[in-house]
Amino acid sequence: MSDKENTLDDEFLDDALLEGEEQEQKLENEEGEEEKSVEETLSEELAKEKDKFLRLFAEFENYKRRTSKERMELFKTAGQEVIVSLLPVLDDFDRAMKELAKSEDTEVFKGVELINVKLRETLKGKGLELVEANAGDVFDAEIHEAITQIPAPDKKMKGKIIDVIEKGFKLGDRIIRHPKVVVGN
Repeated sequence: MSDKENTLDDEFLDDALLEGEEQEQKLENEEGEEEKSVEETLSEELAKEKDKFLRLFAEFENYKRRTSKERMELFKTAGQEVIVSLLPVLDDFDRAMKELAKSEDTEVFKGVELINVKLRETLKGKGLELVEANAGDVFDAEIHEAITQIPAPDKKMKGKIIDVIEKGFKLGDRIIRHPKVVVGN
């Protein structure tokens, strides 16, 4: 609760308590000892209502905080489906770039390269990042997906990545596609 809300609540409760005390004093003067039970009853009811109010207010604050957090998470991952569906297009661009690099037509290569860069920068702006996986890196089962294992060409390559079959990507902090790799054994 904010200080302003606390001050308002305290003023409201102070006014209510003063009115309650004034009424209790009048009743006490008129009826004497029997009124103490009424006084006690009223103060108990006031305490119950105050507790009920505070619990309801706290529950509402928790609800607002929870829905705000859920909304922020939804905005972060709202485009995830679209981005995941565009990953094969990025793979196709990589293959096209390799083939166009072999040809002698540099103008076509430059045009496709511009489109490729623009698409990657747009997706990067939406939070897409490449998961680095290179030949010679140590295999990590939490990051990489092993497609197959082959005998290592030398002892240094045991338990390490021999080849990267498909690139991996993450959106924010979450990996949306693990890099597919060949591991040496």
